[in-house]
Amino acid sequence: MARKNTPGAVSASTSEQRREDAATWSPLARYLSECFGTFLLVLGGVGTALFAANFPSDTDNQSGVGFLGVALAFGLTLVAGIAAVGHISGGHFNPAVTLGLLAAGRTDVKHVPGYIVSQVVGGLAATSIIAIVLSGKAGAFSAAHDAGFASNGFGSASPGGYGLGAVFLTEAVLTGVFIAVILSITAKQEYQALAPIGIGLTLTLIHLVSIPISNTSVNPARSIATAVYGGATPLAQLWVFIVAPIVGGIVAGLIVRVGGRRRITS
Repeated sequence: MARKNTPGAVSASTSEQRREDAATWSPLARYLSECFGTFLLVLGGVGTALFAANFPSDTDNQSGVGFLGVALAFGLTLVAGIAAVGHISGGHFNPAVTLGLLAAGRTDVKHVPGYIVSQVVGGLAATSIIAIVLSGKAGAFSAAHDAGFASNGFGSASPGGYGLGAVFLTEAVLTGVFIAVILSITAKQEYQALAPIGIGLTLTLIHLVSIPISNTSVNPARSIATAVYGGATPLAQLWVFIVAPIVGGIVAGLIVRVGGRRRITS
């Protein structure tokens, strides 16, 4: 009888993969997990931003969730995603996280392309579903498109009107903080059960800080997914929300690696 997943060599895996028993999961299972986790993250966070943030309207917002609700939506969906499939892929759901963990020596380079492609596909699938749902109400998709489809931006596309330099610095620093928290909390065996909650709450805090500045990316897959439906300005400014999070993630990963925090478990 054929085996569903052929175990890989545990000795060839990283400490993160050994902790999660990832050597027993095929590459396809890992990539599908990253796709699903990113899909869930973008569907929950961006969906909340588009459907519920200013409901019923931005001038008569008696039941809308506002910035706080959007921040919680991103954090809670990350907690759910890590809890659901983190044991399979490590629960990155973000190219900046994958590259930050690579820089820290905590994931294998051979899986990086597959992870990143899976994350981008998952994010695009989520915004495509959102776009289809919006098309079910007259004028809803056009309104979301004209407003940028919850995309990230600077200058006139920033919720608070912040310029390129401020947005780039915010995205890079907050992504670096996010990676540092992930690397630290997953390095402590006694905290492993709490890792999804700690990581999710950190993402919530990051959104509370930076939604007014950049509409919060810290995740290139999330930014790509919304820019595709956001029009010319989000697409033109997309490079910032790819480069800044990746730079911040890699720098944080290298700092942690040089600092010697590479092992998770023996």
